[in-house]
Amino acid sequence: MTDLFFDTAFLPSGWADDVRISVDAKGWITRVDADTTPGDASRVAGIALPGVPDVHSHAFQRALLGLTQRGSPSGDSFWSWRERMYQFLRSLDPESVQAIAAQLFVELIRNGFTSLVEFHYLRNDTDGRPYDDPVEMGRRLLSAAEHTGLGLTLLPTLYRASDFGAEPPTRQQRRFVATVEELVGDVAILGAGATPGTVRIGLALHSLRAVPPEALRSAVDAVRSMDPEIPVHIHVAEQEREVEACLAWSGARPVAWLLDNAPVDRRWCLVHATHTEREELEAIARHEATVALCPSTEADLGDGVFPLARFGEVGGSWAIGTDSHVGRDPAEELRLLEYGQRLTSRTRNVAAGLSHRSTGRALLEEAWAGGATACGRSVGGIAPRLRADLIVLDGEHPSLAGRSGDEILDAWIFSGDRTPVRDVMVGGRWLVQDGHHEAEDDVAGTYRAVARAHSLDKPQLTMDLPE
Repeated sequence: MTDLFFDTAFLPSGWADDVRISVDAKGWITRVDADTTPGDASRVAGIALPGVPDVHSHAFQRALLGLTQRGSPSGDSFWSWRERMYQFLRSLDPESVQAIAAQLFVELIRNGFTSLVEFHYLRNDTDGRPYDDPVEMGRRLLSAAEHTGLGLTLLPTLYRASDFGAEPPTRQQRRFVATVEELVGDVAILGAGATPGTVRIGLALHSLRAVPPEALRSAVDAVRSMDPEIPVHIHVAEQEREVEACLAWSGARPVAWLLDNAPVDRRWCLVHATHTEREELEAIARHEATVALCPSTEADLGDGVFPLARFGEVGGSWAIGTDSHVGRDPAEELRLLEYGQRLTSRTRNVAAGLSHRSTGRALLEEAWAGGATACGRSVGGIAPRLRADLIVLDGEHPSLAGRSGDEILDAWIFSGDRTPVRDVMVGGRWLVQDGHHEAEDDVAGTYRAVARAHSLDKPQLTMDLPE
């Protein structure tokens, strides 16, 4: 048992002073007392907050950074970026993916993300064949999480087609493809070895264009027969071209089709949902699904801006992710989310709604609550029966000088300065102290070698890739 004492902490009831937090040997919070004395507890200088869940990740794309920021005579878009991503992953092997993931996980933890949902679709070898161990890639991600200490929800991902109407996968997509039976088997194998409390196994459906209706229903039914509470995630309505193609295929918009044809409920997370109409937003809220917003990636790919204010008006739940990892800091993601809303609405403090609420607090409370639901793990707060995932802000950081209460959250999110996150605990274990992760040096050395070996050959950055 570990007892920690903080002068200030943010609890589910709000700000509290003189807070003692008890953590058991398995990393669970067992007791929280406010307005108390430290006794024999370890005093921790700084301001304690819950760790932030990151609900959408493709870890291997961390090594793609800096390799796609180049124009083209024909213009550039999400779809041309996707071709470059396909080219990049041609040579990635399990060892490389593990090294990339470990580097990413260290960076996420250091900035205040303590849980991650990995939307895992890089399944097969470079020829499109399953590895001898079909969950080899999944095991590598679990190993990276174990080494770095990150809490992980791993989502083996069903991928069957290249477009609506069950079009066959392209040669470039062969590394993603599995049958429903194979994918459900992956979920079962990985679930059997998952560490309780630290690792959760769920299911991802890549997208409506990649998962035909019958495959979608079969996969969801099968995994729910194993675990009725299993989290289910899906990319949907990220690009306007996707909306147009879905309309041509089915006569319905992607979100509307999904909600009418799949058993969507509070255990589902709709990733992006950028291009949605008000009726669809209302339906998402009725189904109690969470929307995963990934502001830095959505900006990088030119996806568009999610209608956050309208979604808030209908009572929708959302969380944040880092997706392709052009951003890896919760404060940056939340700041960009809010600023995108301000630019499109030409107003301020959009997430606060029509109230006197702190915008930083409004953003974080959604990210904590929606993130916990999307992870399918007991995280997102400082309370008994939750994981001891804590971030400690440095109260002496210039960005926080003279700030108190919700002003602390606003200053963290909107200072735009070097992060005031000083220490990070995940599952009762201090991983970051004084801004340094315990494994950062050895992880970075391995990652540098992988990044050099797998950098795209610049002359081959072309959209004319062979089939």
